Amino acid sequence: MTDEQSAAAADADRASAAGARRAERARQAAVFDAIGGRYQEVFPARSGQLACGDWLLAELPSGARVLDVGCGAGEPTARQLADGGLRVTGVDLSEGMLAQARAAVPAASFHRLDVLDLGLESAGSRWGVPELGPKGSGSLDAAAAFFSLLMLPRAEIAETLGRIRGLLRPDGLFALGMVEADLDDAPLPFLEQEIRVSGYLREELAALLEDAGFAVEAVDSRSYAPAGSTQPPETQLYLRCRRTG
Repeated sequence: MTDEQSAAAADADRASAAGARRAERARQAAVFDAIGGRYQEVFPARSGQLACGDWLLAELPSGARVLDVGCGAGEPTARQLADGGLRVTGVDLSEGMLAQARAAVPAASFHRLDVLDLGLESAGSRWGVPELGPKGSGSLDAAAAFFSLLMLPRAEIAETLGRIRGLLRPDGLFALGMVEADLDDAPLPFLEQEIRVSGYLREELAALLEDAGFAVEAVDSRSYAPAGSTQPPETQLYLRCRRTG
C-alpha cells in the first residue's frame, strides 16, 4: 500500500468512526425525546444543583453571560439563573427537552447543539451557533454542566472540559454535576430506555478538572435516590471551579 493509499484509508476510518459516534449521540438524544416530562418527575428535588446556582448568582453581576451545557428542560438551572438576572444560553441535543425549556424559561435562549461541538467551527457550520465556536473564545462569564457530560466516554469528557474552559473569560466560573462512579461509557437502564454513562471517583474528577485548566474551589457530595426507583441511592458530586490561566 502506498503512502497515499494509507492516508486515504486512515481518513476513511476516521470518517466512519465519526459517523458512528454521531449516530450514537443522535440515538441518546432520541432517548431523552422519548422520556420527555418523566425526567422532571423522577428528579424533582435537586438541592445540590440549586446550591451551585446560588453560588453562581452570588459571584456574578447582573447581566453576566452563562452557558447551561446540556440544559434539558431548563429546570432548575436555566430558570434559576435567568430569574436571578443572568443572561442564560442553554444547549442540548434533544429537541423534545429544548421545547420544554423554551416554554418554561422564555427569558433564556436555547439552541440545539451537540456538546462535542462546543468551541469548534462546527458549532456554527453544523448548528448555526457560531458564538459558541472559536469566535466565542473567552466570551462567557460562567458555565454549568449538570449530569450532561456523564453521557460521554471519558476521553470526550476531557476534551469537552477543555473546550468549555476556552469559552470562559479568565477567572470564569464553572459548576459541574456528576455521579461518583468508576465507569467509562457503560450501558445503563434508565426509565425503560438504555443510555451509556461515564463517571469518576471524586479525586479523579478533581484531578481531571485541574488538568483541563480549572481550580476546584469546593466539592459537595449528596446521596440521591430518583423518585420511585428501587435502585440504591447514587452519590452525586457538585464541583465549583474557576478557570485558571
